Amino acid sequence: MQIEDKIYYLRVVMAAIAGSILGAIVKPNSDQSNTIGLTILVGIIFYSISHIIASRMAGDLPKEKKKKIITIAIFGFIFMLLTFMVLTYTVLNQHII
Repeated sequence: MQIEDKIYYLRVVMAAIAGSILGAIVKPNSDQSNTIGLTILVGIIFYSISHIIASRMAGDLPKEKKKKIITIAIFGFIFMLLTFMVLTYTVLNQHII
């Protein structure tokens, strides 16, 4: 498995963890602006952590590929974060309906 693939899966797993945490933190009838701000903040924190780990994993890569590390799986990260947030929120709060 190439280093880019490892970084991709690292980011997807980090997004799933962040989304699960957010789904558990967000409560029903909470303010939408607070929820959006919290989602962005936690997403940036987890993406930064994944970038630090990815930079250490890619220690011996050429400079062209090192520049690309920041953008690997950014859309996958956002999608998985939102997907796991919605799934966790729905599972934990399905009694409300």
